[in-house]
Amino acid sequence: MQTIFEKYLPNVANDPQVFFEATWQTIYMTFWTALIGGALGLVLGVILVVSRPGGLYENKLIFWLLDKVINLVRSVPFIILLALLAVVTQFIVKTTIGAKAALVPLIATVIPFFARQVETALLEVDPGLIEAAQAMGLSRLGIIWRVYIREGLSSLIRVSALTMISIIGLTAMAGAVGAGGLGDLAISQGYNRFENDVTVVATALILVLVFLSQYISNLLIKKISH
Repeated sequence: MQTIFEKYLPNVANDPQVFFEATWQTIYMTFWTALIGGALGLVLGVILVVSRPGGLYENKLIFWLLDKVINLVRSVPFIILLALLAVVTQFIVKTTIGAKAALVPLIATVIPFFARQVETALLEVDPGLIEAAQAMGLSRLGIIWRVYIREGLSSLIRVSALTMISIIGLTAMAGAVGAGGLGDLAISQGYNRFENDVTVVATALILVLVFLSQYISNLLIKKISH
């Protein structure tokens, strides 16, 4: 078995430890980006829903500003955002290289993306449920938590899985410019050194993380639905 492994994946066999390190860096970037960007994106998504015309806290100015800023940031390609936020990244983490530095542009990209996904998910909640809650005298904060969040939980999990998959893809892109992780390994060692087996294995590991994220979200949705 070892001979076959060394025959078809010689460069991988020579230094398997680098794959463990790269996988950990990818998980590190994905986890913190999902946690921080997801939390802030959820808050902004809720604000978009409740501040829109006819919303619980209708405020046309806040809705207009958030809507335009989100559209603006989402329209900037991630690779360009990496360069634009270099100064901010340097100020916050004192470096522009590595997994920790990649968190700044990753989070900045994920916040508006997830906020828009949350907005779409919460707008799917039946308006009749909101009207019924208002008729029962439930507070506006109570409606947000007990109607919007609870009734839209399945949709929120679904868009969270989509966001998680996007984050994994973004970490691979960030790796191409020195952020570390499986993307960096695939480009710097696999592609640049013509070590195709490294590129293949790094790509396979990225796909495993994607499928795992999707599998967990499907389990959660199934559990909630029943």
